[in-house]
Amino acid sequence: MMEKPIDKKYNGFIIAVSILIPLIVAILFSVKLKDFGFDVEPLRFLPPIYATINGITALSLIFAVMAIKNGNKALHQKLMTTAIACSILFLIMYVAYHMTSDSTSFGGEGTIRYVYFFILLTHIVLSIAIIPLVLITYVRALAQKFDSHRKIARITFPIWLYVATSGVIVYLMISPYYV
Repeated sequence: MMEKPIDKKYNGFIIAVSILIPLIVAILFSVKLKDFGFDVEPLRFLPPIYATINGITALSLIFAVMAIKNGNKALHQKLMTTAIACSILFLIMYVAYHMTSDSTSFGGEGTIRYVYFFILLTHIVLSIAIIPLVLITYVRALAQKFDSHRKIARITFPIWLYVATSGVIVYLMISPYYV
């Protein structure tokens, strides 16, 4: 029996993770630890930290593209690993914050309110869409299928960059309304 190529081996994993992460985040987002009798302090200090991590993700992505365009594969790999690690760290902090704190309502009025909700909605939708794209792009690099890696990276990069930067923008827009 012929063995599957490395990128095909991970298809089931990519599909499962791409479904499970948004599902688990949605479930945990609605769970409040205080409702289960846990006496935990709200982690109110986290939003500026995870917004900063989103900013670091965006910078890592930009510098990674610059590195690969300059032929520096090793730096590109390190920066992409940093971007993935930052995204995971962001997600953990984001969920922890929402499990210990009530959601903050945006208090802006008029046009800025529509701008905020447009950015927030596109950020959320694309943050779900980016999961399989990042995983596919990463696996193709691992499999050393650089032609197909480059093709999907051209799609993955701008979406991931938008998700990271829009996360910072959403934080900056809502931060005056934190309690």
